[in-house]
Amino acid sequence: MAKLTFAGGIHPYDGKDLSKDKPIKDILPQGDLVYPLSQHIGAPAVAIVQKGDHVLTGQKIAEAGGFVSAPIYATVSGTVKAIEPRRVVTGDKVMSIVIENDGEYAEVDYPEPKPLEEMTREEILDCIREAGVVGMGGAGFPTHVKLAVKEPEKIDYVIANCAECEPYLTSDYRRMIEEPEKLIEGLKVSLALFPNATGILAVEDNKMDCIELLKEKTKDEPRILVKGLKTKYPQGAERTLIYATTKRQIDSSRLPADVGCVVNNVDSIVAIYNAVHHRRPLMERIVTITGDAINKPQNFRVKIGTNYHELIEAAGGFRKEPAKIVSGGPMMGFAIFELDVPTTKTASALLCMTKDEVSQLEPSACINCSRCLEVCPSRIMPNLLATLAEHHDEETFVKYDGMECCECGCCSFVCPAKRHLSQNIKSQRKIVLGKRKK
Repeated sequence: MAKLTFAGGIHPYDGKDLSKDKPIKDILPQGDLVYPLSQHIGAPAVAIVQKGDHVLTGQKIAEAGGFVSAPIYATVSGTVKAIEPRRVVTGDKVMSIVIENDGEYAEVDYPEPKPLEEMTREEILDCIREAGVVGMGGAGFPTHVKLAVKEPEKIDYVIANCAECEPYLTSDYRRMIEEPEKLIEGLKVSLALFPNATGILAVEDNKMDCIELLKEKTKDEPRILVKGLKTKYPQGAERTLIYATTKRQIDSSRLPADVGCVVNNVDSIVAIYNAVHHRRPLMERIVTITGDAINKPQNFRVKIGTNYHELIEAAGGFRKEPAKIVSGGPMMGFAIFELDVPTTKTASALLCMTKDEVSQLEPSACINCSRCLEVCPSRIMPNLLATLAEHHDEETFVKYDGMECCECGCCSFVCPAKRHLSQNIKSQRKIVLGKRKK
């Protein structure tokens, strides 16, 4: 089988052995549930409940605040305790709905689903929009917006991002191994929106058991292909995934739909399946709790709004006091200073490490070795761009394609001078994007 890939990239220690063989474990929250109104890209959701209201599991508690937005649903039954700013993993305080869990998990009556073949395109999109499905790989872009392309007949490929290239994360792997039917049926829902498209299940070849299982499950599905990708970071980044599977290229000025592609994460596709086939809103996701500071690394099926303290406790607590805790993976995640925060729709993992190796590294001058250029999947010049960012030279930064950076962190990883290349470029990109929005 050909190993599809892209130019550049790195091979960091993947750390997946800590949790990949641990089956998904369902846990029920014990304390209050907190639902930030900003769990997605776009306008924050708008609360439609008030303090003192009693709510049921599956009840809408916040409606979309605009077209690029998504509603939020209660994941437990209980009483609305407060609507107030609460801390989230980024460190910000975000207006949130707090629900006191009554422990009964009484549910609403969900609408009766229609057979997929009897649904119109508009009905399918409405189900996905109403369910509050967003990109669950980290971006949080409302899925109904991504799927509502103007010319659906021009979409050639619907790609399921099954690569899971970020080190330590194994939630997508467990989902594919344990619930492949939900993934396949969710992909078929997406394909129903695009009459000329082929579905691609794109899996890195360090998951050969997944590749073989998905091939067996889709052998009678003429519109679905399983493609094995070379194991390399960042194979699962949107641009590199599209190139590896279709040889089509996009830059920062174009969307995947501009080259006939739509890409969705594994968990997002399963959420699409639940929304259309069962009319159930997005209320849970798989979260990997891992790292050498964790007693029992594990993948949990988590009700959105559950406190991270409860997940750490469910994983046996800390084996040793962590020196660094990262939300997400070590390459594109970010360090957090507070565990008293809720899981959200985009919460993929919590990585707890006994050593903070990065903070111990002292950056020095660039030695012009060009290693950062060799590994950069965007084929830009991280060494130059980081220097331009340090000098706040916005005009030259843009001129030399600084906005093409995908923020994967490969350049920082290989830099022998330990320069903060990716971090500086990322900061400058935020400044440029902020000014453009204004």
